[in-house]
Amino acid sequence: MNIYVANIPWKATEDQLKQHFAAYGEVTSAKIIMDKVTQRSRGFGFVEMADDSSARQAITSLNGADFQGKSLVVNEARPREERPNNFRSNSGGGGGFRRGGFNREE
Repeated sequence: MNIYVANIPWKATEDQLKQHFAAYGEVTSAKIIMDKVTQRSRGFGFVEMADDSSARQAITSLNGADFQGKSLVVNEARPREERPNNFRSNSGGGGGFRRGGFNREE
């Protein structure tokens, strides 16, 4: 089962997150999402657990629990929504050069 984890402290590592969930069962992976520009944690991530019943127990036990001074938000992850490759082209458009402000008569 894939688990969504929010409110992760910026200083936390993926190994620390994995160990925190390992108390409830086998953790196959732990991933903290990083900002592409700053390479700093965005404060959320995903934990995958091998067994669904262990994962549900972890969700129940760790939602609202303290992790390095912050209260975690833990839920079952929803499937990722598909986005078009170039989402800007479907968003209604940008601007362009606009003249304005005065009327020229020549």
